[in-house]
Amino acid sequence: MAVSLEARVPFLDLGVAEFAWSLPPAWKVRGRQGKWILRQALAEHVPQELFERPKMGFSVPVGEWLRGPLRPWAEELLDARRLQDEGFFNPDPIRERWREHLDGLNDWQHYLWDILMFEAWLQERRPQRAT
Repeated sequence: MAVSLEARVPFLDLGVAEFAWSLPPAWKVRGRQGKWILRQALAEHVPQELFERPKMGFSVPVGEWLRGPLRPWAEELLDARRLQDEGFFNPDPIRERWREHLDGLNDWQHYLWDILMFEAWLQERRPQRAT
């Protein structure tokens, strides 16, 4: 939760929590529908389709960032010689996917991100070379 978006803070207020505990169970759950009273209150102010839907996360535009502001960082970590010298990965398929991603031919963000995280982790553990 240290890096999550927390939207439940108002419900952690002591007064709100005490009020919720004081409500009869039938106001909290109806059939298989939880948070019944909250849904009733929301229905007066918010379109129902905004809260009567499955939970949804939201994604971070990593693919776009790799083509944009993170590109120099990724280029360094995905350098063919670097990958070859380290010996953990075959650089050819990685470089191919990197080119396809940059050209917008395929979205390889998840594949590339895994490799980038490994490479960044490895870089942190490698002794710094004198420049």
